Amino acid sequence: MREIQFRDAIKEAMSEEMRRDESVFLMGEEVAEYNGAYKASQGMLDEFGAKRVIDTPISELGFAGIGVGAAMNGLRPIVEFMTWNFAILAADQIINSAAKMLQMSGGQYGNPIVFRGPNGQAGQLAATHSQSFESMYAHVPGLKVITPSTPYDAKGLLKAAIRDNDPVVFMESERMYGDVGEVPEGEYILPIGKADIKREGTDCTIVSFGKIMKTALAGAEELAKEGINVEVIDLRTIRPMDTETIIKSVQKTNRLLIVEESWPMASISSEISHLIQREAFDFLDAPVRRLTQSDTPFAFATSLIDEALPGVEDVVKSVKATMYRL
Repeated sequence: MREIQFRDAIKEAMSEEMRRDESVFLMGEEVAEYNGAYKASQGMLDEFGAKRVIDTPISELGFAGIGVGAAMNGLRPIVEFMTWNFAILAADQIINSAAKMLQMSGGQYGNPIVFRGPNGQAGQLAATHSQSFESMYAHVPGLKVITPSTPYDAKGLLKAAIRDNDPVVFMESERMYGDVGEVPEGEYILPIGKADIKREGTDCTIVSFGKIMKTALAGAEELAKEGINVEVIDLRTIRPMDTETIIKSVQKTNRLLIVEESWPMASISSEISHLIQREAFDFLDAPVRRLTQSDTPFAFATSLIDEALPGVEDVVKSVKATMYRL
């Protein structure tokens, strides 16, 4: 094992797959000459050339459509958005073209394409640049949605996404690109649709994903100081979701808290809550609880940002409430 940054894990995944398969190429805003807005494609233009690492105009709908067309014609595009907030403009191509192409063509045209870039808030970027879109894209049949939380997961899952024959929405974070973690030297691929138990426990289950996993794990560590042993599950893949791992954990701990960086209405935590009441209701010793972003547009002021997002103290209080320890 060696330790590398999250951005380097992304770059390694893309570079390895481009060396392996000449049909794979990268396109997006600033991916070539500038080495990526977050330096996740550093040096790739020099290695692969301008035909396979392609700078695009700031026109997300346009270049997403080019990617969809390329995928229909036998290529495997990686489309990088500078942020998923900007990719709202590309939603027509992602939802109406990429996700539906296989069904609408009667199986004649697949769409092996990866749409990737940073998702969620990254500090003082205000309401239109701080949104989390996992639940929006997970709502769409035909799309696979991945949200890794570590460099190890990012590399293994991105390689799997590039090889997948379905369109994949791959969500990263500006606040994770500098994170450092252990990544093997050799090749490895992680299965899409398989959660990871980041911390084993017996008293309560926490389910989370993406960068707010750090908050969930930090909360679990604080609770351990008080003798409360929490199991923490990282979904990694939002769609398809590893429901079996969640259900088995709840059957063991009898309590569930879901932590996510998104609004509460029609969220991933809503779906998981429904799953557990349907499949594991008799195992619950307390109602399912969830922690989400406040149901408001995101603020610019740092004091309001702290109020809007779940924090470590919120995780601790929520677990204690689930255990009737407050």
